[in-house]
Amino acid sequence: MPVVNHKHPPASKRLLLVVVLAAVLAAACQASDDRGKVIVLGIDGLDPGVIDELSAEGRLPNLARLRSQGAYGELQSTPPLLSPIIWTTIATGKPPEQHGIGHFVAVNNETGETLPVTSRMRKVKALWQIFSDAGRNVGTVGWWATWPAEAVKGTVVSDHACYHFLFEQGQAQAEDFSGVFHPPHAVARFAPMIRKPAELSMEEAARYVAVSEEEFGRPFRFEDDLGHFKWALSAAKSYTTMGLDILARDSPDLLMVYIEGVDSASHLFGHLYRNNDLAGELAEQSRRYGKTVEAMYELADEIVGEFIEAMDDDTTLVVLSDHGFELGALPDDPSKTRDMRRVTAKYHREQGVLYLYGKHIEAGRSLDNPVLLDITPTVLALAGLPVAADMPGRVLEEGFALHESRPTVAAVATYESAPTAKPDGDSSQVDAVNPQILKKLDALGYLDTSSPKGDRNIAAIHFEKRRYLEAEAIYRGLIEKDPDDSSLVASLAAVLGAKGEYDEAEEMLLQSMKKTPLNPGVHYNLALISERRGDKAQAVERYRKAVRYAPAYRPARQALARLTGSADLHQPANEDERRAIALATEAQQLAKRGDYEQALRQLDEAEALAPDLALVYHFRGNVAYLSGDTKTGIAAFIRALELEPDNELFRNNLDELNKAKQAAATD
Repeated sequence: MPVVNHKHPPASKRLLLVVVLAAVLAAACQASDDRGKVIVLGIDGLDPGVIDELSAEGRLPNLARLRSQGAYGELQSTPPLLSPIIWTTIATGKPPEQHGIGHFVAVNNETGETLPVTSRMRKVKALWQIFSDAGRNVGTVGWWATWPAEAVKGTVVSDHACYHFLFEQGQAQAEDFSGVFHPPHAVARFAPMIRKPAELSMEEAARYVAVSEEEFGRPFRFEDDLGHFKWALSAAKSYTTMGLDILARDSPDLLMVYIEGVDSASHLFGHLYRNNDLAGELAEQSRRYGKTVEAMYELADEIVGEFIEAMDDDTTLVVLSDHGFELGALPDDPSKTRDMRRVTAKYHREQGVLYLYGKHIEAGRSLDNPVLLDITPTVLALAGLPVAADMPGRVLEEGFALHESRPTVAAVATYESAPTAKPDGDSSQVDAVNPQILKKLDALGYLDTSSPKGDRNIAAIHFEKRRYLEAEAIYRGLIEKDPDDSSLVASLAAVLGAKGEYDEAEEMLLQSMKKTPLNPGVHYNLALISERRGDKAQAVERYRKAVRYAPAYRPARQALARLTGSADLHQPANEDERRAIALATEAQQLAKRGDYEQALRQLDEAEALAPDLALVYHFRGNVAYLSGDTKTGIAAFIRALELEPDNELFRNNLDELNKAKQAAATD
């Protein structure tokens, strides 16, 4: 492609340049005569290890078919492992700092109301726009950050059609359907396909959960795990029905369908996966929800089978997940299994799955370390469209067949300057969303939005990539708006420390520590500064504080092991203390599995051996709280503070127990 070197072309030439560029892009879009169709089926949270385990048992026949008759590889994801970020990267071929989606929520700048991130916040084109610009028909169903639905040559069912977990009022928010579908009149077609949770029957649900009819019929509450599971299941069924309908009736050149069910089930109940040695409340959870995750994997496999049966010989099927899960892992604090905090993003694994199947794909091929940024270039190549030079990913050609139908990979400089086509194929510029819908949403303040948490994540990405000036600018802007956010201050201090500006960084961290003394990241960054200044003793002291307040905080543990040979804070003075530490540690593991009675017996024995060991009282306080014995918990933390008066964690836990005692007294 020739390069036109005009920084500021005369006004008379600007229109000519746009026309020339559009013509070049249009020609490039026709570079291949192979106009294959592509289905992209995104199933959130599928873990490759779990798939291997269940497939070996014969429970996932359709995914096994894709593996044997297509190309496969574990898909390497990139933190932060948050769905809106990752699925937008998948759909655009651009990293978060370019596409602009950085978190789940945006903020209405007029009212302060939170809402999910919107399509208006995306700064680059997604596949459905690129295909539309090339005159191809598209269908998009449930994909993250697609509301308000953009005008395309085809159909968009936005992520608000069945959106649930960010709206406390649930499905009711979508009854107006403003911006939910494109074209707007598609509401008549798709609204009847939305399965509401209340429409699920006990018979359908029995495959996934073992609850009473009374429990199953209770109204939706935002804090209710069963209610959220019903939302996830009904959404999966709804989006599957819509996707198959678009495939059958419209035969799109590109169909992209997003299914969330496995991810939601894993967050809610992943700690129970094949975890049979449980007691107490965890055993009761397992009785009700122990089979949920496995059943959702089986549903995902059936959904894959439906799309396999519905696709024709001219189609390539791409099935992928954005990340995996460490299932069956119990949190250190068992109280976190009592509500929707159960399996947080901490338990995400960076490896998802990627299958290519159908037209152009050779059976039994292995994909060579595919990453998120490779998906968009590969989809373009499979459809006979050129790959943009400003997309950092690559085409996964190692999965393609070697015979004459192998797609030709053409190239174009960028898609970002190409015009957006009208739905009828007219290439003149139009608004990306129906103007009447935009007018209504603008009146509600939904278009004047920002995403502070998203900006924070994008700043962190810049920091990880050592783009310190970009990270610093974002953090300083966020702190200007929210100067009391100590975690932002700590993040900025980390940037300054990386730049070698230690004095300012340390001052900021010390101020942050006064507000959030339990933040391990603050102590860790202070320790880094001490170490870089050559003060090993102070660095070790600060690393120890990070581990004291967050025992599983890996960076500080690794630093302690490097500097002292051990990350263990509890060095026994004699054999009795060694045995007491072992008993207390065993008690902690028993408590994680819900066996509070045996845990307390272990702690009694540990206390008899080492009555002045603060660790014993720390664990006793935790177990007493979990078992509902507030009085014993308070006494345990009072004793722990007598032994370690400077321990802010003990002080914080004691304050929380006293608040719980006061709240119980007023009920």
